[in-house]
Formats: sequence, C-alpha cells, structure tokens
Amino acid sequence: MVPRQSNEDILINPDRDDLWISRFIDRTGSSAYLESFTLSCYLRLTTKTVNIMKRKATAVWKGSGKEGAGTLTTQSTTLNKTQYSFNSRFAEGVGTNPEELVAAAHAGCFSMKLSFVFGEAGFKPEEITTECAVTLDNGAVTSSHLVLKAKVPGISKEKFQECAEDAKKNCPISKLLNTTITMDAQLV
Repeated sequence: MVPRQSNEDILINPDRDDLWISRFIDRTGSSAYLESFTLSCYLRLTTKTVNIMKRKATAVWKGSGKEGAGTLTTQSTTLNKTQYSFNSRFAEGVGTNPEELVAAAHAGCFSMKLSFVFGEAGFKPEEITTECAVTLDNGAVTSSHLVLKAKVPGISKEKFQECAEDAKKNCPISKLLNTTITMDAQLV
C-alpha cells in the first residue's frame, strides 16, 4: 500500500475526476475516505469552473430624502441611470426602488437555482416562472414571498416540492436575506 498523501498530491489531472477517485483509492488502500474525498473533488471542480464573482452597482442621490431623486446604474448597464425617488419607493411614482430590485434578484436567483436542482435530480424544466413580493415594514424588509409555477415533465408533486424547498433554502439571495422566506409552489 502506498502511504496516504495529501489531496494536492492525489489531484493530478483536474480534467479527469475519475482518475482522482481511482488514484485516491489506490493510494489509501481503501475507500474509507471516499465520501469526503468525493466532496473535495466536487468542490475543486466547482471552484475551477465557477470563479468568485463580484458584481457592482452605483447609486447617485441628489437632494433631501423626500424631495430628492436618484439614479441607479448596474455594471451590466441593464440599469443605466434608472431613476428612483421617494415616490417610486413609497407611493406610485415613476422609477424603481430598492425593494423591487431585491424582489427581482430573489425571483431570478431562485429560478436559476431551481433549474440546477431539477437538473441534478434528472429533470429538465420547460419553464419556471417565479414572482417575488418583498415586504418593507417600519424600515425593514420583513419577508420575501415566492410564488412559483413550473412545468417540469415527468416529475412527481413530491419531488417537485422537495426541489423547490431546496432552491428556496439554498439560492444565494435566499442565503443573503435575513428575513422570513415563504413560498407557494405549483407544478403546472
């Protein structure tokens, strides 16, 4: 038996995870470490294919809180000097507001995460539609409610609910929000 070496010594070819596992078993002489090793391989593959991302946006506000106005610009320029104001936030004025943007981010992130969860479970969704309502109460975001409708051929209602709960719990925006997150999920 070859003495156990560090994972760095074992991970010789980052393009062939099957070699990692077989070489790991050969070097350890057993598969006792296989579960944690497989997770390590998965994490290494994940970090090699998905880089740490930083996205940014800029807000410019001019004037007082109630009479002033501002603009928002995102790195992608999807928002490019998009106006927001007291009225767009607390009344029905023209423009966007931070809570609407959080709702859009949560709906988009959840939908994409759910697509990945379905894929990992062996299903290919035809369509995922998510509406998100963020509640602002006394100056704090107190809840985010997701309404999901999805068309996923061949999935049972139980598996659908399981996948939806997984995505609700694990999408990055859900993890970011320090609030109650509720969901109505409907398989269509």
